[in-house]
Amino acid sequence: MKIKLADGSVKEFKDGMTALEIAKELSQKLGKSAVAAKIDGTVTELTAVPTDGAALEILTFGDEEGRKAVWHTASHVLAQAVKRLYPDAKLAIGPATDSGFYYDFDTEKPFSNDDLAKIEKEMKKIVAENIPLTKYTLPRAEAIAKMKEAGEPYKVELIEDLPEDAVLSFYEQGDFTDLCAGPHAAATGRVKVPKLLRTAGAYWRGDEKNKMLRRIYGIAFPTQKELDEHLQKLKEAEERDHNKLGRELHYFTTSPVVGQGLPLLMPKGAKTIQLLQRFVEDEEERRGYVLTKTPYMAKSDLYKISGHWDHYKEGMFVLGDEEKDDEVLALRPMTCPFQYTVYNAEHHSYKDLPIRYGETSTLFRNEASGEMHGLIRVRQFTLSEGHIICTPGQLEDEFMGVLDLIKYNMGVLGIEKDVTYRFSKWDPNNKEKYVGDEAEWERVQDAMRQILDHTGLKYYEADGEAAFYGPKLDIQFKNVFGKEDTLFTVQIDFSLAERFQMTYVDRDGQKKTPYIIHRSSIGCYERTLAMLIEKYAGALPMWMMSEEVRLMNITEAAAAYCHEYAQRLRAAGLRVTVDDRQEKIGYKIREARNERIPYMLVAGEKEITGGTFAVRRRGEGEIGSMTQDDFLEMAVRQDREKTIF
Repeated sequence: MKIKLADGSVKEFKDGMTALEIAKELSQKLGKSAVAAKIDGTVTELTAVPTDGAALEILTFGDEEGRKAVWHTASHVLAQAVKRLYPDAKLAIGPATDSGFYYDFDTEKPFSNDDLAKIEKEMKKIVAENIPLTKYTLPRAEAIAKMKEAGEPYKVELIEDLPEDAVLSFYEQGDFTDLCAGPHAAATGRVKVPKLLRTAGAYWRGDEKNKMLRRIYGIAFPTQKELDEHLQKLKEAEERDHNKLGRELHYFTTSPVVGQGLPLLMPKGAKTIQLLQRFVEDEEERRGYVLTKTPYMAKSDLYKISGHWDHYKEGMFVLGDEEKDDEVLALRPMTCPFQYTVYNAEHHSYKDLPIRYGETSTLFRNEASGEMHGLIRVRQFTLSEGHIICTPGQLEDEFMGVLDLIKYNMGVLGIEKDVTYRFSKWDPNNKEKYVGDEAEWERVQDAMRQILDHTGLKYYEADGEAAFYGPKLDIQFKNVFGKEDTLFTVQIDFSLAERFQMTYVDRDGQKKTPYIIHRSSIGCYERTLAMLIEKYAGALPMWMMSEEVRLMNITEAAAAYCHEYAQRLRAAGLRVTVDDRQEKIGYKIREARNERIPYMLVAGEKEITGGTFAVRRRGEGEIGSMTQDDFLEMAVRQDREKTIF
């Protein structure tokens, strides 16, 4: 049979050879490092047999899909170890993730650190046993019977949610069998060096109405050295974690009496977000956006027109009961329908378009409690939301203009190299999630793909990630632990203008339906702040710090000198404090350094006499003596130019 290899070459192999046998024939080294295969674009086991003409790629741990196959296998090793040690534990789910794997169990008591140590030791035994994983399938009814007999209610529930004609796959490794779609490595020995990281609670299926399960997180690497390097990176990530660092630096706090997913911004965090908001709103105004200010809530009638009531109600905070109350309100999850109502308050012609509406919106989304994380995923947040109403002929130029605005903002924040671009499309196998028909979706997605290709952006496509009313470009970032979230989004909406009966009078005198571009120009401010804290380890660029300069006196006489100069700096627009406590100067400097203050100015008798300050810059230490005029000029310029250091 002829097989097309990853490098594009075509080679002949004996009929019936498995992917592993082909890998070994290509090279003994590849055969040893192979963990999975990709045949005609589908990741599968090394035992799979490609057909004549197939495209074959041998995957190793160095490939993302290969890593996930190993980590998925490691989750099964974890489950097998738990079942050996705690036979009464019930199995839930255990997938590979972008940063390792986890498995959820239903147990009487939470796992302790001592339990994790025992489980990890048992995992290493299972790895050493190098047990082969064997795949087989069963019809739905037989699969249900098998899991009932095994006493696994969570597996039974998963199977019962599938169609009656579904065929289920199982993987068997010695005395352990699990319901799983795969793929997996060939044997438990491929897991090599596993490490359990932590345990946590997790609601079954992410729904807080369901039972709380016990989740165990883990990782695995081919060598101890690679594992040690990864653990060191994790340690560094934990030090940068905004959920830890943001609290230590007093950017935000939380309180159980306020509620989950409702962070309280402290003065530092509130000032940084205010600075970001002013910057964004000023830049949008320069680019032709007009401001709206709309209500935080509306009647259900509005959301029924937009489609949110049918497609997004579960994610909304609803005030009232439809069966009992004459009027039911809901907190807004987005501003779209409000700005469309603003548009409809006036008549428009083609000469008025494009209209670019912008609003700094406070929004509310009923996120599941298990999804909450610091400032990244919250129930109330602030968004730089905007909607561009335009003619079909203006669509591409306006889309390009939005991208230019986003790229400019990312450049100022210093994050343009930290993001990836995702073209989020609908899922044709789950049509009930969306408005519109297949032809409309394909037409608009093709138009958006053409625009994206014209931009020259390197992007990837993802099915099922579109909004219910249209495809979108999501600009993605990863937090310090590798978890990906959306920072910015640009959406093309082909549906809501028609639902709201939005029109404009075209050149021919006929009423036409406009196109709409939804966009955020900096995204959720809370999430952006979290990302900035992690990226800069709390040392945010000077222009977005709540305190840019701290003056410190060595002698009592120098206190008045510091206060006098502080007034001058404030008059120039800089944010300044004076530390005139009767403490040693070394203590004051250490404290300011720990707080990531960009500039520390120290004054004693010598500085008073010379009209100077000893200047220390964050990350560099002492940079020398500067006159008051010279420092003022430098600091104002760096603040105005939004210099990053």
